[in-house]
Amino acid sequence: MPDSKMDTNGFACRVVDMKKEYVLKSETVRALRGVTFDVPEGDYVAIMGPSGSGKSTLLNMLGCLDQPTSGSLWLGADDVATMNDDQLADIRSQRIGFVFQAYNLIQQLTVVENIQVPLFYQGRSLSKAQRARSLELANMVGLGSRLDHRPTQLSGGQQQRVAIARSLVNDPYFILADEPTGNLDSRTTEEILTLFEKLNNEGRTIILVTHEDEVSKRAKRVVRLKDGRLQWDRRNSEEVRAAAAQYAIDNMPVEV
Repeated sequence: MPDSKMDTNGFACRVVDMKKEYVLKSETVRALRGVTFDVPEGDYVAIMGPSGSGKSTLLNMLGCLDQPTSGSLWLGADDVATMNDDQLADIRSQRIGFVFQAYNLIQQLTVVENIQVPLFYQGRSLSKAQRARSLELANMVGLGSRLDHRPTQLSGGQQQRVAIARSLVNDPYFILADEPTGNLDSRTTEEILTLFEKLNNEGRTIILVTHEDEVSKRAKRVVRLKDGRLQWDRRNSEEVRAAAAQYAIDNMPVEV
């Protein structure tokens, strides 16, 4: 079992023998039963599993939204499994970039203000550099001409682009994406997956939770859970990834 001297250089995160148990009435539910895997910096990992596999529980652990019953989660040199709620809140706002299926934008805020939300959570006034970074990210996701628009004025794909820009504003250790294409049509799904691939090619680490095989094939690696355990951990070949991207393009509905 690793100790405080565990080598975390070159890793976005390391999950070590993670277990999570819930007590429901008189029954103990073992949601995670000793899961171990590493995510090197620059990797692109899809996490899959059927209902009841522990996928959602693992997502909550990786996002520091819950704490394991035992085991470790290393982000850099810190085992966040041992942290209290206030420390975990700091970790979430500074080291993890979240992308959700339902976008989770604040309806009263503009595009650029939504991108800046993680910085507000850090409790500091925005610097000139941070404001410039927010504008840069809006342009990067193709929304530079919509800075003053609010979520109700954007399509689903545009809202998800705002969410992706928001996930990058704190320069996180990794992007944690929970079913990010679940609410999108096939054409917009392709746009978002292409954007993730572009970010990963630029060195960003992405951990994506999905139930769709065609989405998982776009990642570099697939981690599959079953009954709270790691069922398998495989890398997708470049041929598999390219074929999945081509399949998506070939089977896209014709625009009328």
